[in-house]
Amino acid sequence: MTNMSASIGNVHFKNPIVMASGTFGFGREYGKLYDLSCLGGISGKGLTLNPKAGNPGTRVYETASGMLNSVGLENPGVAAFLEKECPHWETLDTARIVNLGGNTLQDYVTGAEMIQRDADARERSGNVAVDMIELNISCPNVKEGGIAFGIKTVAAQEVVRAVRRATKLPLAVKLSPNAEDIAVMAQMCQEEGADAVSLINTISGMKIDVRRRSSVFNNLYAGLSGPAIKPVALRMVHQVAQRVTIPIIGMGGITSATDIIEFIMAGATVIQVGTYNFMNLRAGSSLVEELEQFMIQESISSLDEIRGII
Repeated sequence: MTNMSASIGNVHFKNPIVMASGTFGFGREYGKLYDLSCLGGISGKGLTLNPKAGNPGTRVYETASGMLNSVGLENPGVAAFLEKECPHWETLDTARIVNLGGNTLQDYVTGAEMIQRDADARERSGNVAVDMIELNISCPNVKEGGIAFGIKTVAAQEVVRAVRRATKLPLAVKLSPNAEDIAVMAQMCQEEGADAVSLINTISGMKIDVRRRSSVFNNLYAGLSGPAIKPVALRMVHQVAQRVTIPIIGMGGITSATDIIEFIMAGATVIQVGTYNFMNLRAGSSLVEELEQFMIQESISSLDEIRGII
């Protein structure tokens, strides 16, 4: 028997495989392809306080060993998610994580308070729809000229502290690879009461259409994800693991069981799978099977045996 389970705070994951925000919607579409109960968890599409239409123009462009995206956080808003998606999330037998973004400090706080109130109401009825909040601090801070909250530790600290006060739910903070010092940023999150950190978010990249003589994307730059960023992500997870004692959710280019094992060995408690969902529509179920087979072949009875051994 293999034990693939893991925990972050009071949240139990039956295995370390979580679907990453922005690549899995809220699970409905993929749920038609395979049983989502096989997954460790789902991080839903990134939410903002108010609905967002997303960016105009090209949104996704395939590149060598990955993809560039400039979706612009298109989403229905927190209120619509709580009303329309949470009843479905109540039925899912897997950990459910809300990814929360914002353009101002108050956006984050109000969104977290709404999620907490909804969680309290459902708990009184004996139901659970949200197990954890994943705080996306890579959003642009409109009051600071559009610089992402997650770049400067001081700006990020203000958001983490305020959201921690606004919710009792387990809190993970999703870190940007563009942070001035990602290990220091992670340590700050731990000191401010975060239950986990997740990393990395996409790396800023660019694609130029040489015939049109312009950037493919209206916003010039876009987020690079997929196997191309895995070595960078793995290195950052390992660096953060040397600095913090709270769990790490590792992500960045995972497409195989051996990729998962690498992140676990680097110090991750669980991992997230993103771009691979577009490459393999049944990525979640296939990775669960691959991971179990790898553990059997390598005589690994529990992931705790290899976690953080590098």
